[in-house]
Amino acid sequence: MGIQNTMKALADPTRREILEMLKKSRLSAGEIAGHFAMSAPAVSKHLGILKDAELIRDCREGKYIYYELNVSVLEEVMLWIAELKGEKDEERIPDTDRTDAGNSGCDLHTAGSVT
Repeated sequence: MGIQNTMKALADPTRREILEMLKKSRLSAGEIAGHFAMSAPAVSKHLGILKDAELIRDCREGKYIYYELNVSVLEEVMLWIAELKGEKDEERIPDTDRTDAGNSGCDLHTAGSVT
């Protein structure tokens, strides 16, 4: 995990909003872009940064690319912060059942284009 890439990705409010949206369900790039008053290339850039930080995964189904949350990286960051605070193991946030939240079972890849 690159903590610097993760923190950079989380620093932007638009990217945090995208993560909030993906917390509920996986979405296509078009569905994500429809929530913002910005160009599709701008949304694509945000998605690319989130993918580089491994906070989201993508899955191609036909002509669409769907994005889903990858909570395992968030859990690693939470554990690092807990250790930084000096929390003992029993005080740490327990693992969630959502480490593969929204995983549809399709083959995930890292396509460079957004549909």
